[in-house]
Amino acid sequence: MDLPRIFTVRESSHRIHNPFTPGKLAALGQALRLDPGTRVLDLASGSGEMLCTWARDHGVTGTGVDISTVFTEQARARAAELGVADRVTFVHGDASGHVADEQVDLAACVGATWIGGGVAGTTALLGRSLRPGGLMLIGEPYWRREVPDQETAAACHAGSKEDFLVLPELIEQFGELGYDVVEMVLASQDSWDRYRAAQWLNLRRWLDAHPDDELAAEVRTELSTEPARYTRYQREYLGWGVFALMAR
Repeated sequence: MDLPRIFTVRESSHRIHNPFTPGKLAALGQALRLDPGTRVLDLASGSGEMLCTWARDHGVTGTGVDISTVFTEQARARAAELGVADRVTFVHGDASGHVADEQVDLAACVGATWIGGGVAGTTALLGRSLRPGGLMLIGEPYWRREVPDQETAAACHAGSKEDFLVLPELIEQFGELGYDVVEMVLASQDSWDRYRAAQWLNLRRWLDAHPDDELAAEVRTELSTEPARYTRYQREYLGWGVFALMAR
């Protein structure tokens, strides 16, 4: 049970595995007005930057669950580095279906709604761990504008145009699921650039160091095609944001 190697190679230098900069992650924590002692469950927690920095800056406590052995170890190391290992715990496991033993104040899935089969399933999953009146965080892509054809959708790593909604429709979907949107922080094109362009340097440095690895051909193909594909399609059409929800 782990992520494919290509993913960990691609994001080997990343502390945040989505198109948020540290500044945007900090802005989100500030916007939520987190109280010390807020109990957090973070599903698909990656390298733990959200939990670790919010434990340091806001005094939250909590648990992160992620399928990647590499990212889980990085999260534990980050917690130790920031002096918050007594407040946050990171578990290697499949976040799909994970429910907290005790209800939490904030339940999050920031950028991996596939764990619940989409937005609806992930909100239902997080709701099983969330106390009444608690906050839910969902990180999700959306179309910045209408997508003209299937080629464009596929170039944005979507199965079809229907995989994502434009932003107003995504907000409406949360309402249809019974939630008020009470905050949001959106990625910018610059924060997308920082996320995606950093991957290319990771890929090139790995390729230079491992030219004979069985993964080398796949890495070379991705490095040769993704910069142009990203700038032609994804940068123009795909948005991403974190949305804070409260049940109605």
